[in-house]
Amino acid sequence: MNLSRNNKQVLSCGIGATVLLLLLSGCKGITQPGERASRKDISTIREAYRPDDKRPALPQLTTNSPLSDFITYAIFNHPQVEANYYDWAAAVERITIARSRPDPKLTFEAYIGGTITSIMPGLMTDIPGPGKLPARARVATAESEGKYFTFESSVLQAAFEVKKSYYQFYFLNEKIRVNQQTLQLLTSLEQIARAQNEVGKGTLQDVLRAQIETEKLRSEIENLAHSRHSLMAQFKGALGMRATDENPPLPAEFVSTPINLDDGQLFDKAFASNPQLKAMEAEVRRADASIRLATKERVPDFSVGSEVDVKMSPVVWNPQLSMTLPIWRDKIAAEIAEAQANKRGAEARLSAQQISLAVDFAEKIHMYREANRNFLLLQERLLPRARQSLEVARAAYLSGQLDFLNVIDAERTLFEFQLERVDAQTQRELALAEISLVIVGQPPVGAPILQSKEPIYSTLPP
Repeated sequence: MNLSRNNKQVLSCGIGATVLLLLLSGCKGITQPGERASRKDISTIREAYRPDDKRPALPQLTTNSPLSDFITYAIFNHPQVEANYYDWAAAVERITIARSRPDPKLTFEAYIGGTITSIMPGLMTDIPGPGKLPARARVATAESEGKYFTFESSVLQAAFEVKKSYYQFYFLNEKIRVNQQTLQLLTSLEQIARAQNEVGKGTLQDVLRAQIETEKLRSEIENLAHSRHSLMAQFKGALGMRATDENPPLPAEFVSTPINLDDGQLFDKAFASNPQLKAMEAEVRRADASIRLATKERVPDFSVGSEVDVKMSPVVWNPQLSMTLPIWRDKIAAEIAEAQANKRGAEARLSAQQISLAVDFAEKIHMYREANRNFLLLQERLLPRARQSLEVARAAYLSGQLDFLNVIDAERTLFEFQLERVDAQTQRELALAEISLVIVGQPPVGAPILQSKEPIYSTLPP
């Protein structure tokens, strides 16, 4: 009869423990301000970028699609952008993990000496020292901010890679077009040289010179056409397509990058909006939070709990309390020194990035202005004169006043100027795209980034 009563007591303890576990499974911790703000941010982006963790419908790409559709396709399809998004999402979840208290522990003791003389179920929980959990949450919050700006940077980089590949492809076709027009011109010059040779006003050498220039140009056209394969691979890569995917169409309409080229305003905006710079600033804030967390290691942690002997009558409660003793001062000092060194390193990297950004800005602005000047010079002054020079040389050759070598030289000059114009226009568009997207951080229309992202960590209480 006594054994049966013991079994009932054990069973009741098991039921009680199960009920307690069920109750504890529904508990939630206290959210921190940074956690709430970060979850709000990622919820905003998730709705546009990955609703229900699924890729939204991508634009249907055709030759009539605007370049903006190709950019949108790349942003929502590129795996690197997706990877950085989920890195940020994971960092936001780590805020909750960092600020949460350790799981409580169910304990059980029993004294058995032939019979069960004592049964003591209990509950224990660890309590981190005052301020430790909020400090850990601040570290995780600053880290998540850095991950967000890495995601934003990848969005802008994806847009830039599409523009870069497209401009290179577009201007390659322009080069082929110029070569083909020049080939037609050389064919007509060869016919003129043959006609002059037949009437005794020219030599066979003139015909051979025209043929040599024609063969060289045909070879150049073939080489340029073959380079389309590598540029198509780059364009597919920029769109986030695999090598086995079908080649995408190219947008027929050329679109330049609109930007207000006021150097002072652009420079200020670059320092205010550049996501790489903001990621470095977030790293400094994370290091600062780590220093505050390291100083909290001087504070002891606690464990509290209680056991109850259900065999005793009346029931006996056995409260328990323990406390860590942070006596290893050299370890604590090393943790603080490590955090301070990390902050100094982060500040140095931030300064280096600021210097690099200023240099890149100056270089790209110079590249744009130089390319634009060269383009305007060629378009408005040199090319019209080169065309006129070729017409004069051809007329003089037909009248016997000039040899064929001068006609070829005039043709080469016009050809080189046309290619230089294409190169200048290419450099101008690439510089504009890089200034706008990579340096200044001006997002394309419809990009899934926060319109205004203020540092969360700096608004949190210390």
